[in-house]
Amino acid sequence: MEEKIWKDHYVLLNKDEENELQSTKLHDLVEEHNKVQVTVCTKNEGFKELESRYLVPGDVFLLDGKKLSLPCDAVLIDGSCIVNEGMLTGESIPVMKTLLPLTESLEPWKAHSMEDYRRHVLFCGTEVIQAKSSGRGPARAVVLQTGFNTAKGDLVRSILYPKPLNFQLYRDAFKFIVGLSAIGVLGLIYTVCVFTYHKKPVADVVAMALLLLTVAVPPAIPAALTTGIVYAQRRLKKKKIFCITPQRINICGQINLVCFDKTGTLTEDGLDLWGILPSEGSRFQKIHKFPSSSPLPWGPVCGAMASCHSLVVLDKKVQGDPLDLKMFEGTHWEIEESSTARNTAGAIAACIVRPGPNASSAPVEGIAILHQFPFSSGLQRMSVVSQKIGEEQYDLYMKGAPETVSSFCRQETVPSDFLEELKTYTSQGFRVIALAHKVLSLPEDVDVGDLEREEVESGLEFLGLLVMENRLKPETKPVLRELAAARIRSIMVTGDNLQTAVTVARNAHMIHEDSKVIIVEASEPEGSAPASIAWRLAEGSKTSAAAPNEVCAHAQEKITLEGEGCHYHFAMNGKSYQVLVKHFYSLLPKILLNATVFARMSPGQKSSLVEELQKLNYYVGMCGDGANDCGALKVAHAGISLSEQEASVASPFTSQIPNIQCVPELIREGRAALVASFAVVKYLTLYGLIQFVGTALLFWQLQIFGNYQYLMQDVVITLLVCLTMSLTEAYPKLAPYRPPGQLISPPLLLSVVLNVCFTIAMQTCGFLLVKQQPWYVALASWRHCSLRNHTLLPTGPGENSTSSSAQSTVLSYEDTTLWPLSSINCIIVAFVFSKGKPFRKPIYTNYVFSAILTLQLAVCLFLFLADMDAVYSGMQFLCTPVIWRVYVLLMLLVTFCVSFFTEDVLLQNKHLWMLIKTCVGYQSKSQYRKWQQMLQRDPNWPPVNTKDFAARSTAEVYINPSYEHRD
Repeated sequence: MEEKIWKDHYVLLNKDEENELQSTKLHDLVEEHNKVQVTVCTKNEGFKELESRYLVPGDVFLLDGKKLSLPCDAVLIDGSCIVNEGMLTGESIPVMKTLLPLTESLEPWKAHSMEDYRRHVLFCGTEVIQAKSSGRGPARAVVLQTGFNTAKGDLVRSILYPKPLNFQLYRDAFKFIVGLSAIGVLGLIYTVCVFTYHKKPVADVVAMALLLLTVAVPPAIPAALTTGIVYAQRRLKKKKIFCITPQRINICGQINLVCFDKTGTLTEDGLDLWGILPSEGSRFQKIHKFPSSSPLPWGPVCGAMASCHSLVVLDKKVQGDPLDLKMFEGTHWEIEESSTARNTAGAIAACIVRPGPNASSAPVEGIAILHQFPFSSGLQRMSVVSQKIGEEQYDLYMKGAPETVSSFCRQETVPSDFLEELKTYTSQGFRVIALAHKVLSLPEDVDVGDLEREEVESGLEFLGLLVMENRLKPETKPVLRELAAARIRSIMVTGDNLQTAVTVARNAHMIHEDSKVIIVEASEPEGSAPASIAWRLAEGSKTSAAAPNEVCAHAQEKITLEGEGCHYHFAMNGKSYQVLVKHFYSLLPKILLNATVFARMSPGQKSSLVEELQKLNYYVGMCGDGANDCGALKVAHAGISLSEQEASVASPFTSQIPNIQCVPELIREGRAALVASFAVVKYLTLYGLIQFVGTALLFWQLQIFGNYQYLMQDVVITLLVCLTMSLTEAYPKLAPYRPPGQLISPPLLLSVVLNVCFTIAMQTCGFLLVKQQPWYVALASWRHCSLRNHTLLPTGPGENSTSSSAQSTVLSYEDTTLWPLSSINCIIVAFVFSKGKPFRKPIYTNYVFSAILTLQLAVCLFLFLADMDAVYSGMQFLCTPVIWRVYVLLMLLVTFCVSFFTEDVLLQNKHLWMLIKTCVGYQSKSQYRKWQQMLQRDPNWPPVNTKDFAARSTAEVYINPSYEHRD
């Protein structure tokens, strides 16, 4: 397709066909959009209908009519059109598409279009709002791709087949279940041996063996991992944060680095017009600030601001680039779509601007914009050819990057202090645009539409500087400060220019005011010269005479956790990043450890950056609002979209509140959900093992808990605990460390093992001590309790002839002792594991859970202590003396105190674990930790004011697959 433009046949889109997607099934999306009936017509037959079929690459079709939803990717070869293309270009406004230049060229069209090829491409799913002919013929486009090969199809495919979640929690849960299964198998073997030794029937042996096997492995463990997620998702929804991939909520609890887009995320969506610094006689004049009580006076500056833009009127509303819109509004002029504006060559379509009622008086009726040379990121400028209504003179107005515009101006018109004034405003974070003007002298036979920009863009007069302000959102600074306090790194990834990005990062305190910024500038190989990389201090960073390794205040704290305390930051643009990836890949991890600003980044480079950070074992969050962030939002561990448009389709999380307050909220809820998941898993494990130990002890005497006793433990206690334990909300303050992300970790395993030991000790103690009591008998039947002395009338074996064999296996003093010990112990571990601060609020704030624990404890105590025949008969208990019940309660109290102290004071003590890690010389397995330790020992890092070259050998050149994109 890139080698040839098909011109043999045309395709007229059938306007009667409904192009909008009707099916709600995601997998049908691309197929439905591809099945658009068209009418194929040959050039010679004058667009006569021949047949109806589907679009295929190479078809040339007419952009006929308005509100046309495109079913394919296509390149515009004639005319121009206005499209709503936010889904794939990152534009949130209608954009102008122009025809492909040099269509007759033999070289591939992308080669001569350079990086601006997107200006000529119509992407699938976008809507053509308005089409204009070029004068040579109707607006036409060539089909490039259809179906899943289109840009939209590629997005849908990434949604259908997302990157698999590779979170340690889910892998460890499986290992946990395997471990419990092994314990269950040991219990099975134990049961078979005991019951076989006593020569019990095979059916009883099998039934009891399977019972002990299943007791050890609670089947609710997989479901328990989701309870915290479900409740966290519900809480996030109340905070206007919506989630389409709930499994990622737990992963949010591990985030230690967040990438932010700038415009619309950290800063306000649009630019505000701050002021105009006009130039006259090669000197800057007094600045005109906005808003002002007096309108901008008429002159070349006003003419440039009123006409040098790409604004259009759609549905009686002016739409276009926010910068153009703010600039035009500052003049108080009005814009209208005019029918024609005459020139010597005839009548052509034009846009007319006129002074509004609030504008300053002007000696002209209006200005007709006859031709546009659209803005190009490569050229960094745009120009328009205009004509004052009623006059024959043509004017060329230009606006763009100040350095670029000044190079097209006559040097005698550029003020001598131009660079100083420019630096003054850019260093304050303003966006500065330069304006220029030229009177065109055109022959009568020249058509304005045929002008080439290279012919007319020269010898201009410098008009002045337009100063735009991009304010930080009020929530930005507090949120970034909160993340920094929690030792979560913040990185800016933007498409804006580097100087502006660095300034905004400083203003947002993403870079501390005392920190130094090192600009990394990498260049591609040129001729025989290899690729190079230069390191220089950014303007505004104080030059230090110290050695490079003294850029940080303290060598031993040079690189600390998440970069906190480090006094230097790297900044670079997208081109330098691409060169680093290709030619200096070994340096990339070192730079990424302290890189804070990435400017002029393309969507593919944003995705690549997130992946490179993930390779360093960072858990990366990405927050953005545009479609150009879609790739990075999808790749990140937690992508947060601030837009409800296309970005929300790709990202797991979408915030309806368009500021970054959602980031700490999501991290808080992620941490709470992660801790809650661990707590429920630990509880279920202990519940199973507590029941396992009690049942195993009873099996030693061929006894078993009663049906109602099991029912109380399984339903009344455990089920309600699992359903309500995760209701505890997130703690409002982010802790400066993360919760453990692994089930198979020393604190968690120790917690489980120690509590199992406490359970074994307590239940074994109760099991043995009850046998030593003077009132104990090995085989007893239920008798009424004497309310006077609370004693039991023991009976001999022969006196219980009416009791069934099943009842005799339940009615025992061992069962009556072990049931309260195991049941109340389940309540104890539920309370102990419901840890509050630092990741969740205290347990008493979870009113439902607290009430249920209290009620469960009261019910268990009532069943154990009540001297009621109906209760004892129903629960199959034996009546015991009051003093023994006191002993049982004392054992439970001791177990609670020991368990609470162990869990809260020892196992959850962060400082104690840090001390243990230091003593044993523990080394983190995270790649970024290893690189930090390496750089601490490197006296020559970071380099400043130096230049390095890549090795000439090209045997191994790293190519990131993100750059191998068909676009």
